[in-house]
Amino acid sequence: MNALALGLDRTILELKMYSREKESVFFSFLFPILLLSLFSVIFSAQFEEGAGQDAMTAGLFFMPGMLSAGVLLTSFQTMALSIATERDDGTLKRLRATPMPSVAYFLGKVGLVGVTSVLQTVLLLVVATLFFDVDLPTDPERWAVFVLVFGLGVFSGTVLGIAYSSLATSRSIGAVVIGPMLVLQFISGVYIAFDDVPTWLQQAAAIFPLKWIAQGMRSVFFPAEMAAGEMAGSWETGKTALVLLAWASRA
Repeated sequence: MNALALGLDRTILELKMYSREKESVFFSFLFPILLLSLFSVIFSAQFEEGAGQDAMTAGLFFMPGMLSAGVLLTSFQTMALSIATERDDGTLKRLRATPMPSVAYFLGKVGLVGVTSVLQTVLLLVVATLFFDVDLPTDPERWAVFVLVFGLGVFSGTVLGIAYSSLATSRSIGAVVIGPMLVLQFISGVYIAFDDVPTWLQQAAAIFPLKWIAQGMRSVFFPAEMAAGEMAGSWETGKTALVLLAWASRA
């Protein structure tokens, strides 16, 4: 119970420190919301021209990708960057000299990821609904899938971020994290339709969690017939859960 109480205190502290880092707030928390807004405005005319195709709007088309990217930005990227920085600037060494147990430190990081991920997701859904005419699903089963994919995505991203933070120093961790993340976003169906990605790149993307998170999000918000555009011609919800769990356990 003492560790849990300290973990809660550490979560509050992490949130305060995070809110003061303007770069982190912008590039991990606000960036997907900004991109959703930009893409929805820029490409709205193209979707209006093909309005007969399942009533797809630009906001609806890009929302699952922005949700999935946001999950990894607030979990994987935040954890990898912050832990690597705190390791190299001596923060972790100083914390070891305090009575606070290591588990409380990591609980604080998990709390930070959990709060920011939920807030970002809620804000994305609100923006998409209020400003870009996105109709949210009413089927409880779809929302159950959403909770499953979101929860496993945040969990696997957090665990992977902790593991990945050990691969580089604070000086190089930005490039080591942001570079691969940017490539994965393009080949995982975040910015473009996944069936427009060459087959060999689809297969490469399928190795990593982002493709499965994005596919899971599409299964929640896209019409059922659009599953034909996926690699297997279906949403593969069960396989998505297994892949994300496998990545988390591997880390």
